[in-house]
Amino acid sequence: MNERGATSEARYEPVIGLEIHVQLRTRTKMFCGCELSFGDRPNVHTCPICLAHPGSLPTTNERAVLYALEIALALDCEIAPRSIFARKNYFYPDNPKAYQISQYDTPLATAGRLGEVRIHRVHLEEDAAKLVHVSESGRIHGSGESLVDFNRAGTPLVEIVSEPDLRDPAAAREWLQLLRTTIRQIGASDVNMEEGSLRCDANVSLRPAGSSGLGTKTELKNMNSFRFIERGIAAEIERQRAILDAGQEVVQETLHFDPRGGSLTSLRSKEEAHDYRYFPEPDLVPLAPTEAMLARARESLPELPAERRERYAAELGLAAAQATQLAFDAELGDYFERVVESAPDVDAPVIANWVAGDLVAALRDADQDGDSPASSRVEPPALGKLAAMAQRGEVSSGAARSVLAAMVAEGGDPRAIVEREGLGQIDDSGELEAIVGRAIEAEAEAAERVRGGNPKAIGPLVGFVMRETKGRAEGAEVTRLIRERLGA
Repeated sequence: MNERGATSEARYEPVIGLEIHVQLRTRTKMFCGCELSFGDRPNVHTCPICLAHPGSLPTTNERAVLYALEIALALDCEIAPRSIFARKNYFYPDNPKAYQISQYDTPLATAGRLGEVRIHRVHLEEDAAKLVHVSESGRIHGSGESLVDFNRAGTPLVEIVSEPDLRDPAAAREWLQLLRTTIRQIGASDVNMEEGSLRCDANVSLRPAGSSGLGTKTELKNMNSFRFIERGIAAEIERQRAILDAGQEVVQETLHFDPRGGSLTSLRSKEEAHDYRYFPEPDLVPLAPTEAMLARARESLPELPAERRERYAAELGLAAAQATQLAFDAELGDYFERVVESAPDVDAPVIANWVAGDLVAALRDADQDGDSPASSRVEPPALGKLAAMAQRGEVSSGAARSVLAAMVAEGGDPRAIVEREGLGQIDDSGELEAIVGRAIEAEAEAAERVRGGNPKAIGPLVGFVMRETKGRAEGAEVTRLIRERLGA
């Protein structure tokens, strides 16, 4: 705490903005006809245009423009009636032209929103080549020479820049996951972080709590997983807090976060726009989307995750967290809706619990954590039937989970599994009362504690009954009978 008793965490508020590069799922590059393909031999997808040979001229990829329009519309942006490509000048081995074709002061779209975060701009540009660092022993990433693979040079990118509306690392991770799901739903990109088709930089600063100004920001470059993004931002917030607590000033710079050790290292002082000497690209005409292009882009948009979340909450009665979980995972949401359709007599929130709770947990317990419900052996109608059986009381909740475990392992019809394993609900109250009596005899010490006014001691008694009935008894009824017999 400082002299006024406020902690460093309370005195400073983080301000976070994200810059996201999305590789578009086009067949060819942004300004030439070279094929796009991940993982091919180096330098097999090149031509005079993407290698910047003298006299070669670029041509804009129409499909890339349409994908960019779809993304901008999905983010509720204002589309510019006329946007301009510009040359962003810098000298580096991964940039054969010594400039990148991008957009600067007149981007494709501005002033959008996704969830609670505003979108500053959306623009088109081309990607750089890929540098491969080779050591003297021939190993990748060692010290030695660097090789350049130009297959990636010219890949069409959409850059999405958010406003600095995020306030903590977890929120940044969640919002980026929402953005990825939104773009994947559109089909504009596979947004695979492992293959580099989704890359994220984070701008981080601290300001005094309650202030509306902005502190000096730093930029974390090219973090390649959601977990690393959250960890990197958290580490940078702590680094800046320590600097400010020491009475020093944060320096504007670009940083690299090492997820292995959690360290941050400076890459370079932060460039400003004038360092790149932007000027309009003389070899490309401006982009002026026609009404037909905009109509085509609008018509191609599916139901987006944010809209789906609202529908789940308003029409199906799902709680906010549950609606978010299902809507932001498109595959899980699709599976959930197929189960709902197959079981119209079961409440949607109940089915949501089965899908997002019980089934996901059962897959994890079966060491199928990497499998989604959609790729599992549990067919949506089968899960719907099991949910209906449990709701009607044909199987107890414990027995239903046993049936689900069997379905995860082998698939099949839940009713057939219940009959085969003898897991149907116990209908004979006398049979259940007799088992309760045996439980009281076998767990006499626990029974005495329950009689003495300790309700938590009932666990061994309930456990005995569940073992004897193989989970066919309903827990609430077992508890009621035990308390009734013990006068508790």
